[in-house]
Amino acid sequence: MTMASDGECLTGLWFDGQKYFPDVSADWQPAQLPVFDETRVWLDRYFSGSYPGMVPPLRLEGTPFRLTVWKLLQNIPYGQVVTYKAIAQKIKEQCGGTAVSAQAVGGAVGHNPVSVIVPCHRVVGSDGCLTGYAGGLVRKEALLQLEGVRCRDLFCIEPLTATPR
Repeated sequence: MTMASDGECLTGLWFDGQKYFPDVSADWQPAQLPVFDETRVWLDRYFSGSYPGMVPPLRLEGTPFRLTVWKLLQNIPYGQVVTYKAIAQKIKEQCGGTAVSAQAVGGAVGHNPVSVIVPCHRVVGSDGCLTGYAGGLVRKEALLQLEGVRCRDLFCIEPLTATPR
């Protein structure tokens, strides 16, 4: 995985080669930063199958819509999933009834710059099927299984229990 920071906060975390992976330019330099140390500890806990606890400090940049979606993603509890449609409904409620499509939510989810920690892998299709994940569906399934979400097969999950808070 590749991490990015503004020097204080984590601004990016991507699986190497994932969709929407940033162009790593000559400006990018390896760095020893406290936020990277915190992120490594968080990831070690997560990938060992433990609830990782407090997330490292984040600074997400994007459109107001994307920031709203990414904030809702952070409210999906560990080991649970929600649908793109449920997120769209929550945004509609927050915006005074302005309709939002599940596809628009999917676009924002797909461009999440902090994989795993901002848990975009916990979002599924309205029928419970695994759909779209910039890191690949195999990784999405593995992350969900790591959290104890039961996968019936490669593409479908149960149960759909959580709603964004």
